[in-house]
Amino acid sequence: MKLRPRIAAVGLAVATLVAMSGPASAQSGENIFAKRTIEVDGTGEARTSPDTADLDLAIDTHARTAEEAASNNAALATKVIDALKAKLGDKGEITTGGYSLDPEYDQRPNAKPTIIGYNAQNTVTVHTGALDLVGALIDSSIAAGANRVNSLSFSVKDGTKARTEAIAIATRDAHAQADALASALNVKLGKVLKATTVSQERPIPIRMGRAMAAANVATPVEPGQVTVPATVSLTFEIE
Repeated sequence: MKLRPRIAAVGLAVATLVAMSGPASAQSGENIFAKRTIEVDGTGEARTSPDTADLDLAIDTHARTAEEAASNNAALATKVIDALKAKLGDKGEITTGGYSLDPEYDQRPNAKPTIIGYNAQNTVTVHTGALDLVGALIDSSIAAGANRVNSLSFSVKDGTKARTEAIAIATRDAHAQADALASALNVKLGKVLKATTVSQERPIPIRMGRAMAAANVATPVEPGQVTVPATVSLTFEIE
C-alpha cells in the first residue's frame, strides 16, 4: 500500500521532464532547418598602372680560397652599391639582401669529392618609385660588376581604387551565379545572409639572367600593368 504513492510521484516527474524538454527540442530543430541557402563564389580583377619597382641583383665571385672569394665579392659589391646610389639618388632605397660563401667541389665518378675553390654571392635589392630609372639602374649595376639580375617586379603602392573595382566585379559575378543557380533549382533568392571578400595585388614579375651582362645597349623596361584580383563569397537565403 505504501508503494503506490511513490510510483505515482515518479510517474509525475517523468511526465514533467518530457513536457519541459519537448518544446526545447522542437525549437532547436527549427533553428537548424529554418533557413535554406545558396552559397556562391564570384571572381573579378582590375588592372592599374604600377608605381613601384623592386630590383634584385647578385654579385657572384669565384676563387681558390674562401678569403679571396669573399674579398673579391666585397670589392665588387661596394662598386655596385656606389654605382646604384649615384644613379638612384634619393629616389629609392638600396639594401643588402642575402650573402653566402660555399665551397665548390670536383665530383668525379668513384672518387671522393675534393674542394677546388669557393663561391661568394651577395644580393643587392633596389626599391624605387622612379620607374624611368630602372633600365639605367640595371645597366649601371652590370657595368660596376653585378653579374646576375635575379628578378624585377612592379607593384602598386596604394591599390585601393583597383581593389574596390575588382571587388565590385567579383560581387556582380557572384550574384549572376546565384541567379542562374536559383533559376535552375526553380527557387527564389532572398536576402544576403553573409558576404566575405579576399583581394590581393598580383605584382608583375620579370625574370632576367646572366645574359643581361653581355648586352652593349641600354636595357629597355616596360612595366605594363598590375593585376588586382578579388574573390567574393555570398550566401543567399532561399525564399
